[in-house]
Amino acid sequence: MLGRLRDITFSPGLISVVLLPLLAACGESTGAPAVVHPPKPVLVAPIKFADGQDVRTFTAQIKPRIEGSHGFRVAGRVVRRFVDVGSTVKAGDPLAVLDDADFRLQLDQAEAEERAARNVLSHEEAEQARLATLRDKGFTAAAAFDRQKATADEARSRLMRAERAVGLARNALRYATLIAQDDGVVTAVRVEPGQVVDVGAPAFVIAKAGEVEAEIAVPEALVERARTGVATVSLWSAGGKTYAAHLRELAPLADPMTRTFAARYTIAAPDESVRLGLSATLALSAARQPLAAVPLSAVLDQGTGPAVWKVDRAGGTLALQPVVIAKFEGQTALLSGGVADGDLVVTIGVHKLDPGLKVRPIEQLPR
Repeated sequence: MLGRLRDITFSPGLISVVLLPLLAACGESTGAPAVVHPPKPVLVAPIKFADGQDVRTFTAQIKPRIEGSHGFRVAGRVVRRFVDVGSTVKAGDPLAVLDDADFRLQLDQAEAEERAARNVLSHEEAEQARLATLRDKGFTAAAAFDRQKATADEARSRLMRAERAVGLARNALRYATLIAQDDGVVTAVRVEPGQVVDVGAPAFVIAKAGEVEAEIAVPEALVERARTGVATVSLWSAGGKTYAAHLRELAPLADPMTRTFAARYTIAAPDESVRLGLSATLALSAARQPLAAVPLSAVLDQGTGPAVWKVDRAGGTLALQPVVIAKFEGQTALLSGGVADGDLVVTIGVHKLDPGLKVRPIEQLPR
């Protein structure tokens, strides 16, 4: 069979007859139009940088700037109390009274001793004057006059001591009535009628009228914010109303249990709504650099850092653009660099895209 095939001679005409149909078929296939894929629709959002305020809030309590204890300056038994917790007092108002029977007896005794000392002094001074006259006439010795003068001086000192005793007894009688030193509000009462109190034992706590403050606990990481931030206070009981405040005191040491720093902010121009003991919210605001907010779904990280798919407005192609993320807030990433105002970035399906891909951007409607 092979021998017969070797004996066959292929003429040019025969080759043409065989190849022409094949070439025609090839020509038809190469001339067919290529398949063109339409641009892929993607949801995009424009980049918009905005200046803003970085706000941190703290739970606060309204407290007085000055709150002091009042106690009796003498010991005794309380017979009457004039105020309760929450009472408003003026300077000089009585708060409570001790049994003053013993103090009156002490005053009577001191006054009696004063009268006796005064009489003794009067007698001794008269005797001194008489001896002075006799001495001048030579009827008595100078030594006798000197002894009388010393006796008169001693009587004078005893009178002075008696006068001081009277003053102390009068003070003790006056101290039996405890009075308010300043205008304010009674915040604590620690005595009851019939109770025996010691000298200086705290009987009442009075918040001085005037400046009120908001007290908060500041974490270590926000101590600098507490010093430099702009503070405002809003009461829970007064919806929406805010008051300007400024830092007055920041504790130098952290609380050993909570590791927070106590801070007090003076409330400017408080009205009658700002009452002691109320709960409030203190907000600390600080200016921040312009940031652009994008959904977390727009951020892609393939191991080289965060990036977003940026859409070329002219050609409709994609490019992976590295970005700088300032921080995250909920389901939003705040960008500080890498993109510019007006750039379009893909917000959904970023893991299914490739560089250079033709897309049809569909802007996401703002919520």
